[in-house]
Amino acid sequence: MADRLSALDASFLRLEDATTPMHVGSVMVFDVPAEGFDYETLVDLISERIAHVPRYRQRIKTVPAGLGNPVWVDDRSFDLSYHVRRSALPRPGSDEQLEELVARILPRPLDRSRPLWEVYLVEGLADGRFAIITKSHHSLVDGVNGVDIGGVIVDGRPGGGDGVLATWRPRPEPTSAELLVGALAEVVRTPSQLVDTLRSGAHDVARTAGKVASVAGEVVSTLARVSARPAPDSPLNASVGRARRYVMVGTDLDDYRTVRTRLGHGAFADEVTVNDVVLATVAGAFRSWLLTRGEPVYPGTTVRALVPVSVRPADDAPAHVGAEVTACFVDLPVGEPKASMRLHQIAFSMRQQTEGGGRRAVSAEALAGVGGFAPPTLHALGARLGGMVSRRLHNVVITNVPGPQTPLYADGAQMVATYPVTPLGAGQALSIGLTSYDGGVYYGLYADRDAMPDADVLGRGIVDSLQELLDAPRPRGRRRA
Repeated sequence: MADRLSALDASFLRLEDATTPMHVGSVMVFDVPAEGFDYETLVDLISERIAHVPRYRQRIKTVPAGLGNPVWVDDRSFDLSYHVRRSALPRPGSDEQLEELVARILPRPLDRSRPLWEVYLVEGLADGRFAIITKSHHSLVDGVNGVDIGGVIVDGRPGGGDGVLATWRPRPEPTSAELLVGALAEVVRTPSQLVDTLRSGAHDVARTAGKVASVAGEVVSTLARVSARPAPDSPLNASVGRARRYVMVGTDLDDYRTVRTRLGHGAFADEVTVNDVVLATVAGAFRSWLLTRGEPVYPGTTVRALVPVSVRPADDAPAHVGAEVTACFVDLPVGEPKASMRLHQIAFSMRQQTEGGGRRAVSAEALAGVGGFAPPTLHALGARLGGMVSRRLHNVVITNVPGPQTPLYADGAQMVATYPVTPLGAGQALSIGLTSYDGGVYYGLYADRDAMPDADVLGRGIVDSLQELLDAPRPRGRRRA
């Protein structure tokens, strides 16, 4: 039985072009341990851990005549040293230099004749630190059959991990005749699949992706609510080129908790979440960014964000990495001048979308407790969801994933920060990902280089907006008994 790509994964491959590569990634920053950390250490670490992500030793093989979706096959010429690479910044390397390196690495196309991933060791950072940049294709990471490699590089053991014995042997690669026979056998079982496959190969990929999206859990009902109201016009929607900008912003998780405690008064105080505070922070940053640009900002001005949320049935089934991800559409009230009012409007909108329907949002504590380091995989799942939804329905995708609040390590090197990189879609000039980890909240702003030359202004706006929320006066609403 061929390990065939799903219709969604196949559509990601077909939709990809030079200006919209479907790569997800992360930037993990580490302190160098006393015993040191070098390229050979990273190669050995990944060699031990890659058994946990078997998809990363497989490549894609197409079916003759396009009669079926491509299949995953073991790469008989798998060369780990090709995928694990080494780079360096001129010492002492600054955050700005690291951001520029990320902006150049992530958009480069991956070699489709090999497994679709790369990892870079970046040496020379200031304060004796180094970084690991991961880069994986959308089709690799579905949360069930494949997780992001960034999730297995680190763990909670400061003394290093226990490696898995390297006993992998590649399976024989199917011949073209076998692939053709297998595809025809599937056509006999599901004849509509052939129609979809041929259609998707004939300049109608969007229709195939739309069909997949139409059955993606709660997405269909959410789309029905917002489809009648396209996203507002925004400079965030622009033609996208090949070049990128990347901005890293580090903030303190306790600040968000303080805002939640101070401003979360009223009848629904308990429903104001840290995620609401994050979105209010981003809304304030967008407001100042637009004003800096001289854009018109009126009381009713909004920016519509697609916010992926992990959900599960209303019972107490445990959370897992592949939990269903649904779309929330939030009109960020950037025209509202009062920071506390922005927060409560966002909290109300999120509460409306995550209550009822037989599902409920997975709590931050539950997601942070998922085995392994789940944020890279959950960011990838959120980006996949964004890729399934029509671009006209939102201005920006914001993925917020809570991570563990205890230190993680890569073979003894402590990770001190982690920033996600989520891809841009056609007509989307910006994506925002953020991960909370070990007391910090780390933003990764990934933007088109020409459409957003001022992405750093938005990054500074996040810091200023958070401070504005911290300084906002307490509301005088009735306390809950």
